[in-house]
Amino acid sequence: MIYGEKNVDAPIRWGMVGGGLGSQIGYIHRSAALRDFNFELVAGAFDIDPERGRSFGEKLHVDPDRCYTDYKAMFAAETKRPDGIQAVSIATPNFTHYEIAMAALEAGLHVYCEKPLCFTTEQAQKLEQLVKKTGKIMFISYGYAGHQMIEQARKMVEHGDLGNIRIINMQFAHGGNNVAVEKKAASQAWRVDPAKAGPAFVMGDVGTHMVYLAEAICPQLGIKRLMCTKQSFVEGRALEDNAMTVMEYDNGAIGYLWSSGVNAGSQFGERLRIIGEKASIAWDAEYPNFLSYEVQGQAPRKLGRGNDYLYAEAKKDDRIGGGHPEGLFEAWSNLYTRFAIAIDKTERGETVDFWYPDIHAGVLGVQWVEKCVESAANDAAWVEFK
Repeated sequence: MIYGEKNVDAPIRWGMVGGGLGSQIGYIHRSAALRDFNFELVAGAFDIDPERGRSFGEKLHVDPDRCYTDYKAMFAAETKRPDGIQAVSIATPNFTHYEIAMAALEAGLHVYCEKPLCFTTEQAQKLEQLVKKTGKIMFISYGYAGHQMIEQARKMVEHGDLGNIRIINMQFAHGGNNVAVEKKAASQAWRVDPAKAGPAFVMGDVGTHMVYLAEAICPQLGIKRLMCTKQSFVEGRALEDNAMTVMEYDNGAIGYLWSSGVNAGSQFGERLRIIGEKASIAWDAEYPNFLSYEVQGQAPRKLGRGNDYLYAEAKKDDRIGGGHPEGLFEAWSNLYTRFAIAIDKTERGETVDFWYPDIHAGVLGVQWVEKCVESAANDAAWVEFK
């Protein structure tokens, strides 16, 4: 159980690129990183508008001299300081991730990056090579993986509670883009602009979350091939707002993933069900404290977060004990705790002996989107994944 004791000898000096005024995702990053005193926010390039970014940084109690005009200025200045940043989080639009992440790694920083990592598999592999070369830790922001019941699901699969996995049924299908909201909200406009969002909208924005959750829970499965059909239902929208992907795994299992922003009436719609030969488990992100466990021939069970019957690895992520609800902020905090411990182990020359959404997860997400786009462009043909 997590009680907030220190996980590192001294807080890791941390900076942010993006996540400025009005950014919900920036607030989540800061809340998660600062919660357990593993990080200290000491610098930032918070906004494309330097003055607005400086003003915002000061409101976060960041020294005005360390509120920079852009990430290049920050990396250049911080690397010269004896107390310069050790790690950086990238919370900017998709089209900037690749160049900022490359610059951060080249500056000797550990990186926590929003997804998608970049636009092409080639770019992703270059980042992967640089991570290996520098030996730095790179986290990809798949925040839902930090929920305690995801760890429980992973352990149930690992221990054979479900038997051999046959089917993974996933959806992340909300209704928030059911109309052209991008015409009224600048914060949404870039998400449907191919030049800024990349080759996909909902597949990259929400679909990749499910691809990673499936890998986190069932790491023994690899995607062998896939087929995808996609649509743009809102008139004038250049990128897809709905897609269905079928995946065949290397053990013969099959996966179904519905990615959508036009599921009218659905506020969130993130769910997965993993079906084995003996039993199934199901998780709903709107009710993240529970995991359904259904064994063939037995009464259905609902496992609750924070209880003694969970696997020990899942209980380690608990923050408040059973019965009390935990949510997204706690999940992200769990991941930032892992980020801090991974940095500390790496700096000490020790092996990182736990899983987290690493550079491989980033490459996987980019490759999955690329293959989905290829399949859809060829009338939903099967496309080899490897």
